[in-house]
Amino acid sequence: MIKVGCCGYPTSMERYYENFRLVELNSTFYKYPRASTVVRWSEKAPENFEFTVKAHQDISHKFKLKTKPSINAFQQMKNICKTLRARILLIQTPGSVKPDKLEDAYEFFSKIDREDLIVVWETRGPAWNTSTVREELARMLQELNVPHVTDPFKMMPTYISDIAYFRLHGHGDRMYYYQYTDEELKRLYEFIKPLEAEGKDVYVLFNNLSMFDDGLRFMHYLETSSFSSLTGAVGLESVRLVMEKTRYPATKSALLKRVGWKLVELEEGKQVRLNELLKSLPSKTYKSVEEVLREIKHSLR
Repeated sequence: MIKVGCCGYPTSMERYYENFRLVELNSTFYKYPRASTVVRWSEKAPENFEFTVKAHQDISHKFKLKTKPSINAFQQMKNICKTLRARILLIQTPGSVKPDKLEDAYEFFSKIDREDLIVVWETRGPAWNTSTVREELARMLQELNVPHVTDPFKMMPTYISDIAYFRLHGHGDRMYYYQYTDEELKRLYEFIKPLEAEGKDVYVLFNNLSMFDDGLRFMHYLETSSFSSLTGAVGLESVRLVMEKTRYPATKSALLKRVGWKLVELEEGKQVRLNELLKSLPSKTYKSVEEVLREIKHSLR
């Protein structure tokens, strides 16, 4: 089964619950919530809704998987998971936690009392990507039964159990500032289709600025094998519908930063990033979306 959700709530809880049946709770990374707050979260969610939980940064960033100081933090996270009936706890370590910390990681994962909780680990940084490190990590995670979390567009996990857990951060110049094209979402399905065929539960969590829309589009593709229009329009009208949501006046550089990462449809089935249209415009301050559209129209001739 493929389960799709977002890392955190990109919109109101009410709107989110109308569209998704899974969320990765991220606020727990920054602050331990009160028990009453966790109960309220659980009660507010619809029936058959699933939470996964991101572990507090004490474990991953402050103590960096040192077992002794992390035990209390882990117990608090386990209690939160129990209240939410969450089966998965995510630990995401920063790039500063490198493969030389594998011994600490082994001790942490082997000594914590997981009970029936599935603990998954997202490693970050290029040091984890070498073949030697990946082999060593795979052996350790398989022994401990700790699924490896990755962004499948960057690398596949070294170990997957009965569940596979993916987090998609985008792959633009700036992390999170990304919108996935239809072709990329098709590729995503090709990555995970074999895992679904093996009977695994595949978790797909979008963690980019357009995660709400990208998640909906991916679910629509899973259900129908087709994609709906990005904006409901093509050509300059598609551009207008995206660009009118930003503030004016705005310089060219500001527009590139704010909306250059977003997609529009120049014609049916042809998606382009706005930066491809904006980079050829004169460098000046634009007073309105109409002024931008005139310049784009002129550049497309």
